[in-house]
Amino acid sequence: MQSQAPDPLDLKLLQALQLDGRAPFNRIAQALGVSDQTVARRFRRLGATVQLRVLGITDESRLGRSTWLLRLRCTPDAAEQLAGALARRPDTSYVSVISGGTEVMCAMKPRTRQARDELLLDRLQRTPRVTSVSAHCLLHHFCGGPVGWLSKINALSPGEQAALSPPPTEPVTAPIVLEDADEALLAILSRDGRAPLTELQASTGLPESAVKRRLDRLRSSGVLYLDVQFDHEHLGNDVVAMLWLTVAPAALADVGHALATHPEVRFAAATTGQANIVAATLHADAGGLYTYLSSKIGALDGVHSIETALTLREVKQLTYEPGR
Repeated sequence: MQSQAPDPLDLKLLQALQLDGRAPFNRIAQALGVSDQTVARRFRRLGATVQLRVLGITDESRLGRSTWLLRLRCTPDAAEQLAGALARRPDTSYVSVISGGTEVMCAMKPRTRQARDELLLDRLQRTPRVTSVSAHCLLHHFCGGPVGWLSKINALSPGEQAALSPPPTEPVTAPIVLEDADEALLAILSRDGRAPLTELQASTGLPESAVKRRLDRLRSSGVLYLDVQFDHEHLGNDVVAMLWLTVAPAALADVGHALATHPEVRFAAATTGQANIVAATLHADAGGLYTYLSSKIGALDGVHSIETALTLREVKQLTYEPGR
């Protein structure tokens, strides 16, 4: 059976969760002018129809760590197996098969330099049927992460957004050091960003008040943010593209900030490598991608060249769910 497309109230709920993934249903209901039961029912239905998940994500930059984007070229018969192996790793996200099945791409968040070097310099180099490996360090995020793509769908009114937006994060001048209790909280929230305080308390053995203080501190410092995972095709986006832009250094910031305003762009960052900006975009069809490249990308000053690849299959978004 074909699943029901999200209606305007569903879209409001999705954007509300992007703003604050732990917002209680009663606060969302009050802001949207509906009942608590309606919000709870819609949340459960979206879980079944668009595979909605709210997940707690760690901002590695706040901990003094880097995120890497890996491009692994391989023989077509190895792509699915390689993507699956990378997806099962806890330090990867957004694992996709692209380029007609001859390339696997993923984001990697190594916790240590040793873990990074073991994967890049040892394991992947010895993986059969992998023909080349390129690794690109993400230098600066323009779009994505704490401000996800759902913030661009304009489902909420300005008043609804104001009622649902959490307090801004605090500026951080030095890497934050996590304690064991913080790590335990982040581990639970990475599987369920809306895990109740009682479950978080059980994972740490701390009083509920102490858990709440730690949770508030992790969020206010920006170490923890809540992101929404869903199947984008249910929102009318059948084409997912990866773009690698080569941009004049003087235009790097301007192009990045322009991409961040485009409704088609769900992620954009400055990166190391010959192409110095990478972006992930969503489109209704191939014609929509062509129009975007010719009209919007083509209008940006400083873009020298662009490489485009279509995503054939997303094996992993924020979390790995085999068979999804």
